[in-house]
Amino acid sequence: MKCKINRNAAKVLQKMLDNEAKEGEMIRVYVTHQHGDHAHYDISLDTPTEHDEIVSTDKGIDVLLDKREEFLDGVWVQYFYVPREEFVITNPSKGSHTH
Repeated sequence: MKCKINRNAAKVLQKMLDNEAKEGEMIRVYVTHQHGDHAHYDISLDTPTEHDEIVSTDKGIDVLLDKREEFLDGVWVQYFYVPREEFVITNPSKGSHTH
């Protein structure tokens, strides 16, 4: 499985790990809602399970992805400061859609 994160996301995720993570917790990207050719995503802190793959990113952050969820392979996590501070999580290989 593959996961990319931008530099801003790496900084925010590292801060989450440093300030909020309990022992053994990692960053998890997961699907909150799926319909048609796209899905909606979110991020949390979680511990690995038997269904997870730990994906190392080029920014030094390891991410948990559930191997059973096809919409997670190729996910791209970005963090933007403008127009408001927020994560934008997409999967370019699975189609894109904005609401």
